[in-house]
Amino acid sequence: MNIRPLADRVVILPAPAEEKTVGGIIIPDTAKEKPLKGEVKAVGNGTKDEEMILKEGDQVLYGKYAGTEIELDGTKYLIMRQSDVLAILG
Repeated sequence: MNIRPLADRVVILPAPAEEKTVGGIIIPDTAKEKPLKGEVKAVGNGTKDEEMILKEGDQVLYGKYAGTEIELDGTKYLIMRQSDVLAILG
């Protein structure tokens, strides 16, 4: 991946959506819950008001509607502000 976010933005690879079945019925992709966790793949330098706390490789939780979805080399990523990340896991 060759992307470098600016300022306080981060690029996150969302965790795959969990496969769920209800009574033997497979739920289609359109009805699956969006994952709320993922791995930080790239970080910006921060701003003068907010230093960058996140680093590449961090496992994070983020809000349900946080970020903008982008696609690079056939893989979907989210790009969002550091303030949209709710917690670091681990």
